[in-house]
Amino acid sequence: MIERFRMMGHADAAASSRAIFQARGPSLLSITCVDRLMLWGMTHEQTPFSAQANQADPAGHVQPVLRFAPSPNGFLHLGHAYSALFNDRLARELGGRLILRIEDIDLQRSRPEFEAAIFEDLVWLGLEWEMPVRRQSQHFADYELAREKLEEAGLLYPCFCTRGDIASAVASLPDWPLDPDGAPLYPGTCKHLSVEERARRVDSGLHAALRLDMGAALARAAGRIGWSEYGEGPEPRDVTAEPALWGDVVLARKDVPTSYHLSVVVDDAGQGVTDVARGMDLFNATSLHRLLQDLLDLPAPNYRHHEVIADDEGRKLAKSQRSPALRDLRAQGISASDVRKQLGF
Repeated sequence: MIERFRMMGHADAAASSRAIFQARGPSLLSITCVDRLMLWGMTHEQTPFSAQANQADPAGHVQPVLRFAPSPNGFLHLGHAYSALFNDRLARELGGRLILRIEDIDLQRSRPEFEAAIFEDLVWLGLEWEMPVRRQSQHFADYELAREKLEEAGLLYPCFCTRGDIASAVASLPDWPLDPDGAPLYPGTCKHLSVEERARRVDSGLHAALRLDMGAALARAAGRIGWSEYGEGPEPRDVTAEPALWGDVVLARKDVPTSYHLSVVVDDAGQGVTDVARGMDLFNATSLHRLLQDLLDLPAPNYRHHEVIADDEGRKLAKSQRSPALRDLRAQGISASDVRKQLGF
């Protein structure tokens, strides 16, 4: 059970903590919640790539579309609850729609029990969303089309390096730059391999990831890339994208024919998402996403990057940190109204 938490912003990653949650007796799913979960099971189906594209009304106004997009590789925690509730409230304020997307491209870590728990937790929080729900694992063909477009433009190249290979290559280089996630920028080991050498490695059974040639991509991009950042004041702020911070980023992994970065821009466009609201920890990823949108001729949504929930030691809540899950709080007798109230909703 979490006793204290912090809100981490862009400029202040360790804001003052405050007390949270006193147990108030058992909290169970109502019959309405169960009915909704059953409804999801009966109506969940594969959605065509363009089926959810947003349409303008006769006056030319487009209804805002927001999304909450968790991954079923663990149980949801308070950070997920904050983001889901933030998107729900913003959709209501804008007179828009809230959609749900299951980001399950990682087939090894994604599990049905985690996916079922996502729906259970969101229903418990009192959220509603449109049907059917889009599953990324049912849309690899969409990501392949986007990847092929980048390949045809000469913007991708195969990389056979492991993380260990990269670490060894830069170990002796002082002050080697890191990407926003803290990983060493790719040193370009495989970038200039000949066609024959690439074929030889593939024939020998080596698997390759596909990396974006960042220099070529930036040269091809149409002028200045940026986005409108909303939520910081009465007017949006113009942000200049810095995709070069990511270097030659992987866009298709060795074990998965896509990546988070490629899939998310394809999905947002295909579902007609007009407003992306997500944690400040993804602020730098938006630079890369704006570049990909430009290269793939996809629309650019408005962006909002909200505060991130952290524990009492200032660490962002994360599944990898075994942060207490919503289901654990529920089992301890904490109600959904307690969670909403303490998170500011």
